[in-house]
Amino acid sequence: MFEYQAPEDLLKDRIILVTGAGAGIGRVAAKTFAAHGATVILLGRTLEKLEQVYDEIEAAGHPQPALVPLNLESAQEHDFIELTNTLEQEFGRIDGILHNAGLLGVRTHIQTYDPVIWQQVMQVNLNAPFMLTQILMPLLERSENASIVFTSSSVGRKGRAYWGAYGVSKFATEGLMQTLADEVENISNIRANCINPGATRTQMRSSAYPAENPASVTAPEDIMPLYLYLMGRDSLEVNGQSLDAQ
Repeated sequence: MFEYQAPEDLLKDRIILVTGAGAGIGRVAAKTFAAHGATVILLGRTLEKLEQVYDEIEAAGHPQPALVPLNLESAQEHDFIELTNTLEQEFGRIDGILHNAGLLGVRTHIQTYDPVIWQQVMQVNLNAPFMLTQILMPLLERSENASIVFTSSSVGRKGRAYWGAYGVSKFATEGLMQTLADEVENISNIRANCINPGATRTQMRSSAYPAENPASVTAPEDIMPLYLYLMGRDSLEVNGQSLDAQ
């Protein structure tokens, strides 16, 4: 497990966008960022889930979050432009993005993989993070120090049979992060890194491993130290890295 003790005020006055904020790791990350002082922008496809997270953050007395219902699978360029305009008017800048939203797709042979599902997985796991990052770069540049965190996987580092579009999308995510990190190195206040959460107790995990006992898998709360570290001031010199939360 990544060891890091975050100061309570680590993210005070920082504005952080979290995709897939309605459930799983995204939900826990959003609440954790808020607990450390961040104003969190909750992006997800299901308004009801986002509202629950919103209410929990408010009830805990943390900074008031913002809600952005958006389905990344169907979102087009004009949706991202509209989002950027709204965030610019509301906040003026962005200090961090956690690209957490993801689709598992199906676990099957490449030979039999449904091309429609392949496109869906690539859209959510790769194309949407690319478009969202690209369009938000001007707002990230207004931050004193901005952190972009992509979500990777062990199957995005070494190919494994039957992981199909999910594994390939994570390889591509690593490449996107490395390319961006190299472009901003030494000339920008922006840094980009990947987190491999490892085996974590989420709905996606149970879909991938239906026979696994959920109690035997790490809870999302336990992997938050790395998420806090990369979003905070102690990781200013960390760029272009793919780190393991466990």
